[in-house]
Amino acid sequence: MANLETSLKECLSSIEGARAAALVDYTSGMALGTLGGSKTFDLDVAAAGNTDVVRSKLRTMEHLGLKEEIEDILITLSSQYHLIRLIKGRGGKGLFLYLVLDSGRANLAMARHQLRKIENELEV
Repeated sequence: MANLETSLKECLSSIEGARAAALVDYTSGMALGTLGGSKTFDLDVAAAGNTDVVRSKLRTMEHLGLKEEIEDILITLSSQYHLIRLIKGRGGKGLFLYLVLDSGRANLAMARHQLRKIENELEV
């Protein structure tokens, strides 16, 4: 089991092209922990904004009567991938891992694989 700080550090060190990571509570929109980002990229603002994305998708699935679970949500920009992975186990209800990747350096399949592994080891 890994704690939050260790998990966020692992996101940035083990995932090629990772630029920023956060653990976010989508019930409140608050980032519980962040690592990375820059002066031009406010990770707290991004975390709060992506809370709306998660809530909207969950609401849409409910209206459609879909009984599926979201594994992850991918947003592609011209130079970045934004990956949102909902936490499934051990007290993770209402939380997601948020990862920002440099699309020129990242391997999206490997990033998803690594993020899944980090999620499974995260102790919330």
